[in-house]
Amino acid sequence: MYETNRIITIANQKGGVGKTTTAINLATALAAIGERVLIIDLDPQGNASTGLGIDRRDRKISSFDVMMGNQTVSDAAVATAVPNLFIIPSTMDLLGLEMEIGRESDRAFRLRRALQGNDARNFSYILLDCPPSFNLLTVNAMAAAHSVLVPLQCEFFALEGLSQLLETVNQVRQSVNPGLDIQGIVLTMFDARNNLAQQVVSDVRTYLGEKVYHTLIPRNVRVSEAPSYGKPAILYDLKCAGSQAYLQLASEVIQRERRRKAA
Repeated sequence: MYETNRIITIANQKGGVGKTTTAINLATALAAIGERVLIIDLDPQGNASTGLGIDRRDRKISSFDVMMGNQTVSDAAVATAVPNLFIIPSTMDLLGLEMEIGRESDRAFRLRRALQGNDARNFSYILLDCPPSFNLLTVNAMAAAHSVLVPLQCEFFALEGLSQLLETVNQVRQSVNPGLDIQGIVLTMFDARNNLAQQVVSDVRTYLGEKVYHTLIPRNVRVSEAPSYGKPAILYDLKCAGSQAYLQLASEVIQRERRRKAA
């Protein structure tokens, strides 16, 4: 059992930026280098669950049940085909969460409470895959997390969206989680042949400096294909550029965690 674990929310209010792809492949890469990892799928669409091969018919217990307090983390966690990687899957029940608990005084802290149990300490990393919007699910994720990892697509409006997300993090920090930090910004769907993508990388690094990971996740067909086979890209094609980039990203995440602990 781990004395402490690291809970990281993977969030962006914009869809299509590689958020779930990053959650799946970063978790797989961390598991591949010996970490025991749990993904909690908080998106009603359930793409992280599907991308790890969890059939909808097999999602008997979901993240909704955990947040409602009806099931524990250990009861809900499902083993994946990746050794050391588990997931609490999502179902469409999450769409009704706000109606169920929206008037409760502890509505923002349901996930935090669930992750304070001893069974959550069986994992060294817990990654929270959020929906592409700022709603009660995202608030719960940020209230429960130590830090936020932001996937950012290398496109024209990237900085505008990033500013909105950073403001959201500040609001959560001020209201429900003073210790919330930015784990890092990971630049996704990078195309080295595109001058605009190069400019976005330069602008984001100028704006946020060391918060931006060195690793760039390239636009990669094999990474895009993998979810349709219910596999992380790292299992689907380890040698492709996207898989190799996610392995590098995992190494960076761990290095940052070591520096944080040493500070």
